[in-house]
Amino acid sequence: MVSCAQQEWPVQQPAPNKGIVVGAERMERYLPLLSGKNVAVIANPTSRVSNAHLVDTLLAMGVQVKKVFAPEHGFRGEAAAGETIKDGHDRKTGLQVVSLYGKNKKPTPESLNGIDVIVFDIQDVGARFYTYISTMHYAMEAAAENNIKMILLDRPNPNGFYIDGPVLDKRFSSFVGMHPIPIVHGCTVGELARMINGEKWLSGGISCNLEVITCDRYTHDDLYDLPVKPSPNLPNMSSVYLYPTLCLFEGTEVSVGRGTDLPFQCIGYPGNTTGTYHFTPHNIPGVATDPPHKGIECTGHNVSEFGSFYFYSSRQLYLDWLVGLYKESKDKTHFFSSSDFFDKLAGTDILRKQIIEGADIEDIRKSWEPGLEQYRLLRKKYLLYPDFH
Repeated sequence: MVSCAQQEWPVQQPAPNKGIVVGAERMERYLPLLSGKNVAVIANPTSRVSNAHLVDTLLAMGVQVKKVFAPEHGFRGEAAAGETIKDGHDRKTGLQVVSLYGKNKKPTPESLNGIDVIVFDIQDVGARFYTYISTMHYAMEAAAENNIKMILLDRPNPNGFYIDGPVLDKRFSSFVGMHPIPIVHGCTVGELARMINGEKWLSGGISCNLEVITCDRYTHDDLYDLPVKPSPNLPNMSSVYLYPTLCLFEGTEVSVGRGTDLPFQCIGYPGNTTGTYHFTPHNIPGVATDPPHKGIECTGHNVSEFGSFYFYSSRQLYLDWLVGLYKESKDKTHFFSSSDFFDKLAGTDILRKQIIEGADIEDIRKSWEPGLEQYRLLRKKYLLYPDFH
C-alpha cells in the first residue's frame, strides 16, 4: 500500500534565509570585474538583485550588457517546461536574446563574438536532472573554448542540506543528467561549477576561467525559501522539496500534477485504484503544454503537506510512492511508460530493474551507498560553505 502518512519526524527546522546575501547582491565584489567589458548574461526570472532583474540592474549601473542567453523557460520565464525557446529581443531593454534551449544548448562562437565576460546567475534547486546546471556546463565549455572569463553569481541550494540517490552512470548521460553525481547533489551552482572544472568534466578536459561570487551567511544546514519560483511548475517550497523524489515519475505513467494547481505536489494516473485525490490535467499557458493525461481524470494522492516537513528531517528521497505505485499497478508492463527516460532521470537502469524485481527500499538504498560514499569525499574538495551535519 502506498504510504502518504505524516510520520513522526523530529522537526527542528531553522528559520529560513536568516540574512543570507546571494552573490548577485554583492555587487561590490563583481562590478569592478565588469568595468569596460562587453558582457553576456545567462539569466532567467530568478536572476534578481533585491526586487529588480539582474540585467536591468546591470544596465542601470552602466555595465555594457550586449546580449542575454536564455535557458529552459526563457529569459523572463514565458515558456512551459520542454517548450523550445526562440531567439529574439527582450521587449523591455531591446537586448538580443539567444536561446540555449532550442537548436543550440551551448553558446556558439558566433554568439560570443566580441564578448569579454559571461555572467551566469540562475537559481538551482539541487537535483541532477534540473536542466539549468546542464546549461551552466555548456556555458563553461563555451567560455573555455573561446577564452572568455565566466563570473558565476552563486545562490543557496534549497535542497542543499542532504545528498541522496544513485550516482549517474556515464552511459546514461543526457541533458537531464550530465555528471557522475547523485540525484540530490548537495552543491550550490558555484560549488558544482568548481567540481566540473576540477574533475575535468568539460569536453577534452579543458578548464573554464571561472570566478564564483559567493553568498554571505549561508551554510548547507540552512533552509532557504526561494523569493522567486525557479520554474513554472515549481510554484512553492513544497514542490521544490518534493521535486527530486517526484521527478522520477516523469518516466512512468504517473502524473506529477503538471497542468493542475498542484504541480509536483500530487501523483496519480487514470484507473489507479489507490488514493482518494482526483485531478484532471489541462493546458496552462506558460506552465503546461499537453501535460500527461490531459483532459483525463487521474486518481492518486495529494502529497503537498508531506513536502513541507519530511525532507529536512529525514534528509533522503522518499521511495515509498514509486515502489508502492508500481506494486499496486494492474498493468506493470506499461508502468514505465518511457523506460529510457526513466533511466536517464535515475542515471542508471539498475533502479528500474530493482523495482521490477521487487527489491525492498532498504536494499535499494544500500546499493547506492558505495557511490554516495565516494561522492561525499569528492564533494568536500569543492565546498564553499560550511557543510550540513
